[in-house]
Amino acid sequence: MYAIVEIAGHQYKVQKDQRIYVNRLQGNEGDKVSFDRVLLTDDNGKVEVGAPVIEGVAVNATILEHLKADKVIIFKKKRRKGYRVKNGHRQAITSIKIEGIGKGTAKKAAAKVEATEAAPAAEKKTAAKKPAAKKAAPKKEGDAAKKPAAKKAAPKKTEE
Repeated sequence: MYAIVEIAGHQYKVQKDQRIYVNRLQGNEGDKVSFDRVLLTDDNGKVEVGAPVIEGVAVNATILEHLKADKVIIFKKKRRKGYRVKNGHRQAITSIKIEGIGKGTAKKAAAKVEATEAAPAAEKKTAAKKPAAKKAAPKKEGDAAKKPAAKKAAPKKTEE
């Protein structure tokens, strides 16, 4: 059985007990993570395709380690100008091991997410509201008559 799952903005084909490298994930080494954005599953020829995701299916994994990928060299040059710049960087990645692909596990993960989202919502309701902004005082009729006068054009200079 395999599944195509979206992890950190990328799509991966995963199987049970597979080790893959993904963009850096939140969490510590040894933490369990669940990915509920499963796009396709194949169980011995029985293919199920989501539109866009399959509801009730999740991929469970364990974070093995956080590390950096191989260095990528960026070299820029302009001919005959003496311009050469060499830069490089190492992308932060996470190694994870796929524990299983299953139905029903996404419901548990979704329930946890809903519970954590409900707690901050309750805090927002109990928080004190900010005082209302002061309303602008109505303008008096005499204020309209005191508009600043338009600047007069400077007299043109004539050459004599």
